[in-house]
Amino acid sequence: MDKIKIHVLHTGEVCVSPDLPFGGEHCNLVKASGIFGKREERLWLPVSVYLIEHPKAKILVDCGWNRDMSPNGTFDKSAQIKSLGSRLLYLVNQGRIEKGAAIDEQLNKLGLKASDLDYVLLTHLDCDHANGLSLVKDAKKILVSSDEVVCAKKHSLVRYKSKWWKDVNLTEFKWNDTEGPVEQSYDLFGDGSIELINIPGHADGLFAVKIKNEQGKYVLLFSDGGYAEKSWKKMITSGISLDKKNQKKSLEWIREQSMDKNCLESLANHDPDVIPHTILL
Repeated sequence: MDKIKIHVLHTGEVCVSPDLPFGGEHCNLVKASGIFGKREERLWLPVSVYLIEHPKAKILVDCGWNRDMSPNGTFDKSAQIKSLGSRLLYLVNQGRIEKGAAIDEQLNKLGLKASDLDYVLLTHLDCDHANGLSLVKDAKKILVSSDEVVCAKKHSLVRYKSKWWKDVNLTEFKWNDTEGPVEQSYDLFGDGSIELINIPGHADGLFAVKIKNEQGKYVLLFSDGGYAEKSWKKMITSGISLDKKNQKKSLEWIREQSMDKNCLESLANHDPDVIPHTILL
């Protein structure tokens, strides 16, 4: 098999309470939201997406923010509230995208259009992962786990807003393999090179993406299974969780995978120490 190329891209930033990414096992949702916390203590974290150039397909993992929430490349309160469709979500996580950093703009820099993408893989449907969906709606196939669609409907009043994927053709998939902490995964090509692995806790249908070459070396993109390398090194779960027990189990699996000698890189979507770069696998 030819080399697999993985582009680590940043599509703006998100500003959150430190308890949201690093609140730990006993953090409650109110504290994690930061609504009553101090503004000056908030953290600005990157919003990562990944473009995978695989011999069988061009694949985008997550979409980041939509340009319409930061039209001039700066923080814009009213534009973000309109884009998210929720004042509460704005209070939990503010965002901004500098000019040229939205996903369609970055694809253009790489000589690509959304229609060139064979797959968009949505690790879950939170706003900083799915808000930019309309920018890549012309991709050939946009995949999300059936479990996550059910989860989004269940929590639509507060956490998820269907307007982010309005007029977007989502394809739901069911797990067809047994890799991961709860033995639920989806083998995209049937050859083990791209495996979508259920890591529930933060969200029910959340999945990590494991990209593996013929020699067994791999890169793990673990989305919001943890918010940084220190999450799995120190076993710090995030403050936003639907199932604390599963969240810890998933993080233990991420730690095990990250420490494996065949793991070349293990990346969270919001790690402040990760800078944009390209990985050859």
